[in-house]
Amino acid sequence: MGTPYILNSDRAMPNDFQLQQNSSTTNGNRENKAGVNVVFSFIPCFIFLYINCVMLYTLRSKPVFRETSRYLLLYNLLLAETLQMILAQMMFLLAAGLVFMTRLVCLLVVIPTIITTVTSPFSLAVMSLERYVAVCFPLRYACIVTVPTTYGAIAVVWAISIANMLIRVIMLTALDARPFGQFMGVNCAKSTLFQLKIFSEFEIGFVCAEFVSVGLIIILSYVGVMVAAKAASIDKVSANKASKTVLLHMIQLSLSLSSTLVNTIMKGLSGKLDMITFKIIWFVMFVLLITLPRCLSCLIYGFRDQMIRPILIQHLLLGMKWPNKLVSHLS
Repeated sequence: MGTPYILNSDRAMPNDFQLQQNSSTTNGNRENKAGVNVVFSFIPCFIFLYINCVMLYTLRSKPVFRETSRYLLLYNLLLAETLQMILAQMMFLLAAGLVFMTRLVCLLVVIPTIITTVTSPFSLAVMSLERYVAVCFPLRYACIVTVPTTYGAIAVVWAISIANMLIRVIMLTALDARPFGQFMGVNCAKSTLFQLKIFSEFEIGFVCAEFVSVGLIIILSYVGVMVAAKAASIDKVSANKASKTVLLHMIQLSLSLSSTLVNTIMKGLSGKLDMITFKIIWFVMFVLLITLPRCLSCLIYGFRDQMIRPILIQHLLLGMKWPNKLVSHLS
């Protein structure tokens, strides 16, 4: 039997499938293949990561961004998605380098991936509700959506994510008899750590509940905004912008859901295609369905928002002046 080469992931991680290496493959060939994989995966990740980090810096660079609820929610979403990209690349490097570890160390590596992947969808739900309140209850918006309540909503989102992680860890401790000090003979990943059938059943149930609840919140928010847009007393321009934003939230949620299907698709293709075609498909899906959605929020909000756009572009250009008076007004 050849040495199993597993590239694993959670929803934001590389895929849960095995690439079996023939025992006759030399160490040099393995290193070359791993090097090519790393290069092709690292380049788009580095670009998207740079954009996200600049966006995070931009959202902390001006008081107006630090004191406005919608920008605080955006910062929280971007932070979670940026951490997901970093973790995704780290897991890929561990898999490509065939780095094995004990179950305890693997658990410590997997825990943040579980937390951050749950945070993003619920953050989208809170952001949709914020737009709904802004359009449908403009007179009460300042009382309902405050900085303290925004931080409270963010805390609830992270609490749900942490609770989901703690349930998994408790189940692993109670149901899996293997010692945590045991050395794993395969790459560290969520699928190799949580191997019992009950974990996959729990995953399916939680993902379904998560996306149904978040999807309903976004859809209802969109319907509410669209209804309000038809009212004569509502600013139609603001309502139309809010409806487009909520619709983009639904697209983001759909992309996040699509990333959960990558593993299933790759498992179905495993053994049916030649290795080169298989790897090409995997890299395309990794970039389009796993890496790109993590940068979509930055592209949507950074370049659509008139307050963020000039400052973001200036920071992306490493300090070059952007000819827009809005930058000086926000200083």
